[in-house]
Amino acid sequence: MRRRSIFRNKLLPYALLAPQLAITIVFFFWPAGQAIYGSLLIEDPFGLRTTFVWFENFQTVFADRLYLDAVRVTIVFSGLVTFFAMAPALLLAYMADASIRGARGYRTLIVWPYAIAPAVAAVLFLFIFHPSIGQVGQGLRELGLRWDYRLNGNQALFLTIFVSAWKQVSYNFLFFLAGLQSIPKTIVEAAAIDGAPAGRRFWLIVFPLLSPTTFFLLIVNIIYAFFDTFGVIHALTQGGPGRATTTLMYKVYRDGVINLDLGGSSAQSVILMLAVIVLTVVQFRYIERRVHY
Repeated sequence: MRRRSIFRNKLLPYALLAPQLAITIVFFFWPAGQAIYGSLLIEDPFGLRTTFVWFENFQTVFADRLYLDAVRVTIVFSGLVTFFAMAPALLLAYMADASIRGARGYRTLIVWPYAIAPAVAAVLFLFIFHPSIGQVGQGLRELGLRWDYRLNGNQALFLTIFVSAWKQVSYNFLFFLAGLQSIPKTIVEAAAIDGAPAGRRFWLIVFPLLSPTTFFLLIVNIIYAFFDTFGVIHALTQGGPGRATTTLMYKVYRDGVINLDLGGSSAQSVILMLAVIVLTVVQFRYIERRVHY
């Protein structure tokens, strides 16, 4: 017979849920509601005059060529960050899962970068890749490459993608390693006895069994690329040069905080929130079908 927990006090379950519900309401639903309301207004920078304009801010945003450029940059940026954050992490986790000498220290060293804040990671790589004072930047210029991410948009985009992906590799590594360790070794050993090479064992047995972990990390990394890379972009390029690294998140900051277009930035934040929600729903609706639990 299954034992069930019985709360004699009917208010106790609600009291236990209250702190989490309060945090969710205060830090998610309330700001989201304020953003939606602000997107329907035009306000002066000091908040002295407010005009209700319905969807005019959204029309202005979609007619803005710079916003469409930011959409393109965001798609390229988030896709490449997600790929280069997950692929090396899977490779490193597969290597760390093997029986090699010093595997524990190897795993510890890989996890360390996750403790670094995005802005701090950007500053570290700024000193490494700076064309004048960075060792790598100076080396590239000595090899004949005209390296200067402050002037070249493609180089700036490459550097922000590299730093953002590097920062996230250790997080993905932890989950991939946990997923690999949960796979029964007998299944892989049986395939090896049948003569399947290592590559086929990985793609036909190990990787399908990792699909729940991969699906989870795919969603987390896309959200990370959309939102949590703001610190990297702000510390490294500030959206430049020529808006080459201005993602949707950074454009919300630039228009709202710097240009003081409060209504327009609110409309952009609402659009970004809806885009992430739709993307997540599509992933759960179509990609999850290929996940084997």
